[in-house]
Amino acid sequence: MALQISATNPEHPALLLELPWQTPLEEWPEEYLVPLPRGISRHVVRYARAGDEVIAVKELAERPALREYQLLRDLDRLAIPAVDALAVVTGRTDTAGEALEPVLVTRHLGGSMPYRSMFETTLRPATMHRLMDALAVLLVRLHLAGFAWGDCSLSNTLFRRDAGAYAAYLVDAETGELHARLSDGQRAYDLDLARVNISGELLDLEASGALHPSVDPIDFGTEICARYRSLWQELTRTSVYPAGKYHYIERRIRRLNDLGFDVAEMQIEHASNGDTVTFVPKVVDAGHHQRQLLRLTGLDAEENQARRLLNDLESWMATQDDYAPDDPLGARPEVLAHRWVREVFRPTVRAVPVELRGAMDPAEIYHELLEHRWYLSERAQHDIGLDTAVEDYIANILPRARETLQPTAD
Repeated sequence: MALQISATNPEHPALLLELPWQTPLEEWPEEYLVPLPRGISRHVVRYARAGDEVIAVKELAERPALREYQLLRDLDRLAIPAVDALAVVTGRTDTAGEALEPVLVTRHLGGSMPYRSMFETTLRPATMHRLMDALAVLLVRLHLAGFAWGDCSLSNTLFRRDAGAYAAYLVDAETGELHARLSDGQRAYDLDLARVNISGELLDLEASGALHPSVDPIDFGTEICARYRSLWQELTRTSVYPAGKYHYIERRIRRLNDLGFDVAEMQIEHASNGDTVTFVPKVVDAGHHQRQLLRLTGLDAEENQARRLLNDLESWMATQDDYAPDDPLGARPEVLAHRWVREVFRPTVRAVPVELRGAMDPAEIYHELLEHRWYLSERAQHDIGLDTAVEDYIANILPRARETLQPTAD
């Protein structure tokens, strides 16, 4: 059988032809290889260079190679964080004409490391919690898409930090199954496999002396499952809100924030019986919101203020007719953000008389107004709107605040 390269891109076969397919992967010369950290694997895996690309090459039988190739393409279509499948190479033979195993070729995820390698380093507790949350997010997103992993482990997961965001990526889909929907039993089984695999690898690292003393292998695996369940409950419970009750959406965002997650994306679908809201969570680094708000709007704020303003911006963008994050013809987030500043943020802040603002900067004023709207909407059980919140804030909150701040006479 002649060498055959099945690829997703017409350019890839030409680049891949330069590699020594007639040599068993375990014996590839150093000149082709790229020294990058790898997790443990039941198969031979090597990183190599193909043109300007760094690729991961894995030897396995033809049927599972083609199956995993298709599964990874399906995950890409579903916008699930996973490595990109580039090609499957079959018909390999050595110089003596003996058959060699086919290989699956994926693109190396730039700036990433296997989770196992991360735990071989000295990690601060806060970083460990973000790693744990990112892995819980990945499992939830896979299950929401109907994908049962079947082999979640520290070696099969890549970690990447990008612009302050922490994200976990699936590497190995060989044992995975894609369904229209997963049952509770399928999810529970997949989650239990993840717990056993993760705790097992951490125990292995502990035995070798590579694990930080502060990490308890059993507790860590169990805690990931607890984080998963909390996030799953918050994301999947009924989320159809009556028209005008947008403070319910804000309540959901606050609960995700309290769980330690931020909203990477929010979609609102309008229907006659109410508005259906879908959230996509993410895990972020300290200072992320400040940087994001400054980049999108030019507003400089404290971290908590920035988070609050970004939540409001995200909610507002989701209600705009030209907001389509997956449509290249839709308005860019930067364009919508500047429209929000011009049409929402500035008019709202300017509605508060200058003489009543005191030393508060615009971001703090807007943050206070959003908090006040939230409080009034919760009390009224419907969204009262910013205009009403501003009027009440000026009439009832600012005067008391100014009295508190005024010095008392001796």
